[in-house]
Amino acid sequence: MAGSRAYLDHNASAPLLPAARAAVVAALDVAANPSSVHSEGRTARRIVEDARRDVATLVGAQPGHVVFTSGATEAATTLLSPDWRMGRGAVRMSRLFVTEADHPCVLNGGRFPAERIARLGVDANGIIDLVALQAALAAHDKSEGLPLVAIHAANNETGVIQPVRAISELVKAAGGVLVLDAVQAAGRIPLDMSEGYADYLILSSHKIGGPKGAGAIVAFADLMMPAPLVTGGGQEKGHRGGTENLPAIAGFGAAAREALAGLAEIERVRTLRDGIEAAIMRLAPDAEIFGKAVERLANTTFFAIPGVKAETAQIAFDLAGVALSAGSACSSGKVGPSHVLKAMGYADNLGALRVSIGRQTTEADVEKFETALAALLARRTDRTQAA
Repeated sequence: MAGSRAYLDHNASAPLLPAARAAVVAALDVAANPSSVHSEGRTARRIVEDARRDVATLVGAQPGHVVFTSGATEAATTLLSPDWRMGRGAVRMSRLFVTEADHPCVLNGGRFPAERIARLGVDANGIIDLVALQAALAAHDKSEGLPLVAIHAANNETGVIQPVRAISELVKAAGGVLVLDAVQAAGRIPLDMSEGYADYLILSSHKIGGPKGAGAIVAFADLMMPAPLVTGGGQEKGHRGGTENLPAIAGFGAAAREALAGLAEIERVRTLRDGIEAAIMRLAPDAEIFGKAVERLANTTFFAIPGVKAETAQIAFDLAGVALSAGSACSSGKVGPSHVLKAMGYADNLGALRVSIGRQTTEADVEKFETALAALLARRTDRTQAA
C-alpha cells in the first residue's frame, strides 16, 4: 500500500536515503562517547569528524567551521543572538534584519528582543527589496553594534531563490554579518562558502535525506561566533554543549555525500517539476504558480486554483495516494494562510498547495498527481454546475 503512494513533500522532509539509514544503524552499534579518549571513544569521534568533513564538503566549507546542532531551528536560534564572541572579547549585534517571507525560525528572531528585529518586504515574486535593505543598513547606527542580516537562500514554500550575492555586497558594505538559511538550498543548488558570500549557513539533515534530529551551523571563518545557546560540557569546541547525537550525525554526513552527488540530477528533477506544472495549467488554466517569473528551486511548485480550498484539496490528494502540503509543514500540522504569500502581496485567505519532489520521484508519481488533480477539478466542476 505504502509503495503505491506518491510522496511529493520533500521540502517538509526528504525520504531517508539508504546510505544515511546504513550510517545510522552502524553508529547505533558504537557504544562509546565521542569525547572519551579510549579506543572506542576515538572510533565514535572518527564518525563525528567524518560527518563534519562531508557536511563541510557539501557547501564548500572547512570541516573545522561546522558546528552540529539538533536541527535548523536550534542553529537559527543560536546564530540570531545579540551576544557574540571574538576570542575573549564581546561583539554586539544591535539589530537583526529579516524578511517577511523567511521561515518562522528566522522570522521570529531567535534571541533578539522584538524591538530589535526589523522585517523587510519582498516583491510580488518573493524577492527581497534590495533598495529597502540598503536604506535600512545605511540608517543603522553602528555605534550601538553591528547589523545582523538573516535571510533564506531559497524559500521553503515557493522555492524562489534570493539574489544572495547582491545581498552579500550590501551587507559587507555596511560592515554587517550575513546568516544564510540554506536549509532548502543545500543539495538543490550548488553552494560554495569558500567564495565568501555568506558568513554563516544554517543546514538541516532531514531536508537532504538524512535523519531528523541533526542540523548544523557552518561558518566562513571561526574568528567570531555567537554566545552558545546550549552550554554544558564544552562539546563542539564550546559552541554547543551536550554529547553529540552520533547516529543522527553519521546519517547527516552520509546524506551530505549523497546530496553533493545528486546535484548532477537536478535537470531531471526540473523536467519532472515542469511536467507537474504543465499538468496543472492544462487541467486548470486559471491556476497561478507563485514565483514562476524568477529563478526557483528545480523541485518546487507552489500553486493556487480559484475555488479550490487548500485544506480540502490536501485531504483529497491524500485520499488519492498523493502526499503534498499546503505551504510549510513546520507549524504542528496546522493548515492556514501562508505568511509567504501575504508578504508577496496576496490575500490572506488565498489557499495554496506545495508540491516538492526529489531524486526518488518518478514519472509514475507525476502521473498519480495528475490523475488526482483531474478528479479534484472534476468535483469542482460538478459543484459549480449544481450551483
